[in-house]
Amino acid sequence: MGSRYFPAPAVEIGKATVTATTGAPTIDSVTRAGKTIYKFTGSGSITVGTAGYAEVLLIAGGGGGTSYNKRCGGGAGGFYYQATQFIPAGTLTVTVGAGGGTGDIFESAVQQGFNGGASTIGTQIIAIGGGGGSRQGVGISGGSGGGSGSGTPGGSGDAGQGNAGGGNNGGGGGGAGGVGGDGATGAGGIGLASSITGTSITYAIGGGSTGSANGAANRGGGGAADSAGGAGGSGGSGYVVVVIG
Repeated sequence: MGSRYFPAPAVEIGKATVTATTGAPTIDSVTRAGKTIYKFTGSGSITVGTAGYAEVLLIAGGGGGTSYNKRCGGGAGGFYYQATQFIPAGTLTVTVGAGGGTGDIFESAVQQGFNGGASTIGTQIIAIGGGGGSRQGVGISGGSGGGSGSGTPGGSGDAGQGNAGGGNNGGGGGGAGGVGGDGATGAGGIGLASSITGTSITYAIGGGSTGSANGAANRGGGGAADSAGGAGGSGGSGYVVVVIG
């Protein structure tokens, strides 16, 4: 009987390995047994020696709120989580998105808060920045959408990363876990919790349409609006976490 040809099995993709980083991430090899956690609160790079899978969390910068009448909160930064994210070999730029600035006080020419910045690993792994609140017209879209202050809908959120902002003459920004509330006392949308660092932390909360608080740094929260004539809150900066092992 003649011989038979059996094709070689497909190569199984294993876990990624990391050989170097820049940007001074916090590196934790203790909290989660058998895993190394790289926590970036500022931009840098990560060098992957062997392509493979890793657990990742990317939080983008939150959008800024606006102020005075027709106030509206900024949308939270996009929330991107994958338990098995393929990461190619090579040195990949890590970008931690900045929070968006607030709209100016009173009825100035600046009618909108600014969008937050995207957080990225390389060019393919992206969390989208939160949308700014808008006193005039539809709220700005983003990872989560900003609230609208003129009776129009809030900005839309990106599917899988966030939710829409509220509207109806003031509205809260959307959050990773829910839409923003409507009206001049609209609450920001709720965030989502992650235990990727070994501790449960809630990220990407939308900014409310009152309070003028800034979004929390490295949590991607939207900036709140301000009802007293001052500037609204700025969005919170983002965060990038890569877990190897």
